[in-house]
Amino acid sequence: MEDEPITERRPVSGPHVFGYLRHITGGPARHAALVDCLAEYCRRHELTLCGVFTDREVTTAVRSPAFVGLLDSLELPDAYGALIPARGHLGPRRIAAERERQITACSPRLLIVRPMASRPSTSEVLAAGPNARPNGDT
Repeated sequence: MEDEPITERRPVSGPHVFGYLRHITGGPARHAALVDCLAEYCRRHELTLCGVFTDREVTTAVRSPAFVGLLDSLELPDAYGALIPARGHLGPRRIAAERERQITACSPRLLIVRPMASRPSTSEVLAAGPNARPNGDT
């Protein structure tokens, strides 16, 4: 038998995803942190982040230049899906709903790093007891 590495050890290109950000406020450091968030998600889930499209201006149109770029890239044969940090990056509700529809129409997946803010359920709060403090309090 040959001494060849098993498949999991071979360098392979993971499914190709394209990021989308709506970065209206904040500076370059905030933008870099958002891109790092997408890259880390891809690393953990064995995905290949092929590019990030960023809208930097407030828009009331569904088809902004960066969003059109994302849609174009999702039409590529190796595209696996679109990746966003949170639903809010798709824009206000009316615009976000249409953008989500357009993404899923041309791509099988819309990946969201933080799908929604999680709040503890009533049973979790009661189980924690009356003296429990929220995370981060000292």
